[in-house]
Amino acid sequence: MSYLNQFNKVALCLPIACAMHLPAVHAAEGTSTENAGEEMLVIASSRTNQLKVDSPQVITVITQAQIEAQLALTTDSSQVLSNLLPAYSPNTQKLNNSSQTFRGRTVLYMIDGVPQSNPLREGSRSAHTIDLSMVERIEVIHGASAIHGLGATGGIINFITKSSHSEHLNQHLSVQMTSPTEKIDTDSLAYKVDYQAQGASGNLDYLVGLSGETQGIFRDADGDDIGAATVRGDIMDSNSYDAFAKLGYWFSDARNLEFQLNRYQLKGRMNYRGVTGDRDQGIATTSEKATPEGKAPFNQVQTINLVYTDRDLAGMELKAQAFYQDFKGRYGATTSSSFQYPDASEKIYDQSQNQSEKIGAKFSLSDASLLKSTLKITGGLDLIRDTTSQKLILTGRTYVPETTYDNYAPFIQMEYRPVDRLTLQAGVRYEVAKLDVDTYQTVEARNGVTVDGGTPDFDETVYNAGAVFRVLPEVSLFANYSQGFGMPDVGRVLRGVNTTGQDVDTLIDLSPIATDNYEGGLRISKERFDFEVSYYESDSDLGSRIVENNGLYTVKREKKEIHGAEASLTLRLTPVHQLETGYAYIQGKSDTDGDGKVDKKLTGADIPPNRLRLAWTAHWNETLSTMLQANHNFDRSFDDDDLEFDGYTLVDASLGYQLPVGKLNLSVANLLNEDYFTYYSQSAYKNDDFYFKGRGRTVTLAYSLNF
Repeated sequence: MSYLNQFNKVALCLPIACAMHLPAVHAAEGTSTENAGEEMLVIASSRTNQLKVDSPQVITVITQAQIEAQLALTTDSSQVLSNLLPAYSPNTQKLNNSSQTFRGRTVLYMIDGVPQSNPLREGSRSAHTIDLSMVERIEVIHGASAIHGLGATGGIINFITKSSHSEHLNQHLSVQMTSPTEKIDTDSLAYKVDYQAQGASGNLDYLVGLSGETQGIFRDADGDDIGAATVRGDIMDSNSYDAFAKLGYWFSDARNLEFQLNRYQLKGRMNYRGVTGDRDQGIATTSEKATPEGKAPFNQVQTINLVYTDRDLAGMELKAQAFYQDFKGRYGATTSSSFQYPDASEKIYDQSQNQSEKIGAKFSLSDASLLKSTLKITGGLDLIRDTTSQKLILTGRTYVPETTYDNYAPFIQMEYRPVDRLTLQAGVRYEVAKLDVDTYQTVEARNGVTVDGGTPDFDETVYNAGAVFRVLPEVSLFANYSQGFGMPDVGRVLRGVNTTGQDVDTLIDLSPIATDNYEGGLRISKERFDFEVSYYESDSDLGSRIVENNGLYTVKREKKEIHGAEASLTLRLTPVHQLETGYAYIQGKSDTDGDGKVDKKLTGADIPPNRLRLAWTAHWNETLSTMLQANHNFDRSFDDDDLEFDGYTLVDASLGYQLPVGKLNLSVANLLNEDYFTYYSQSAYKNDDFYFKGRGRTVTLAYSLNF
């Protein structure tokens, strides 16, 4: 069937079943209303404090209420995103978020604008750097964007942390327990405790939070233990904590200084190890009770952020930010061929650990008073130094040499409203970057060759332009062109060298992954419903795709073309009942033979399946509320005969009841106890060690108290 015919069929479904994002509450930075059904949200991630209705790109704001509703079902941040964003890949249900793309491209994860992604050595751990109980809302920019620089070829997911909104001390305490419904025992239980306190004293406001969680073994729909990701790292059978603090000092109503610290760790408990499955026979990877070799895998992340804001600097707004992020991601021990000594009498275990330190600053200055307040200009400068390496910690060897990436990027964004109905936007960003790698030696399995160091550099200019036209006060058309800027996985290239006479300057293809994103769509916002539909194309002449070669995964640079459609519909049926639907359609191909034309379908390692979300929420009275949601992942076929995706549907339900003191929540995830293999296991790579089933039905009971 042709793509056009497929798309026509999809288009017929959109008015009935469409959505991408849920309705959002007002953002903390200020609101106003123009239409009864339209909420004017200020999007901090835009760098220009842009109104959501004026955005030529699709933007989703996931509110605190929506986050809390999902956290009642799962504490996995990737699962929360997957539940709410159909264009985001289905969750791997592991600590490793490999293949979890957005619109088929790389996501730039941030916490309050501080980058959490690690593009120099992409270890697929960036989605787990904060407990969502510390997050007030999540701002999601769909499609390529250069506004925050490196890594946003598929979109930006910015976790906006909570701030104090109280003049007096307010405290929150919650406890919860999760259990499977099949084969219940102490090994399969999970527990979480979360405490937060906020308040103010004079010009100082504060918020502190601490959470701790213990996860047991996960079980599938039959009650069998799900396979442990012994090497890549797992969420199940783990302990985690998050310590968060934010202090703000107000010099005046317009000027404030804010400091925040977040320290997050998730570490395996080492009670289980994986038992290899058999894809050909349909036998899932499982677990056995045993202590794995080596040290426990973990994510350990510390983020420090200092922000100064002056909203009235000679009529302009200044924002200055300095940040530091320290990331460590340890993987489990394995007898990988790349860890072996050629002349050893027996195979050895070793394990790798990624380390990345980022220090940077962001400056922006906005003036919205130009041309009688019809023109707004924002200019700024971003600076970052990323120092990344990968070690083999059991033998003390260097796997990926220390690599320092220096980048500075001035930018300017303009928003012009010549008439009330029309908003025009344009911007340009100039990226200048240099990579510095000293002379190093590869591991023995790669022939232990010496590679001469080097300092490859490049510069790249990326652009964006868009328009929003209000046909009627409640109906808008939007169109946008934007470029995203990304990097190949440098670490994979450096560690894979096995021939002599190489040097970094000629070895590393630092040609950036410049992604062109074209998008157009329609928005309708009325008192009883909100509707949005868009179509996009995402092209890169020099993309990046991970390929397997004798058990090693390397980077292949090639042309990629992706196109898709997204839609959302929210119906406010009554003051009590609300329906939300969401749909994402996506197709993509790459140029595997180098002839300049795309010829092969992208696999599940690159793009998600077509996905549909349906949700019904009801607030029956002041004490009782319910939610019922379903996510369906449609079948997908690939050119690779070894890969095929058999779709599945997950249904979740929750009930909240306000007690005289505190609130009680009862939630059931995978309500119908669907028996399935995860999308990653079916469609990314053919590997018996990663042939995981998804989690079966679970029940979560939670109690929370505000005092």
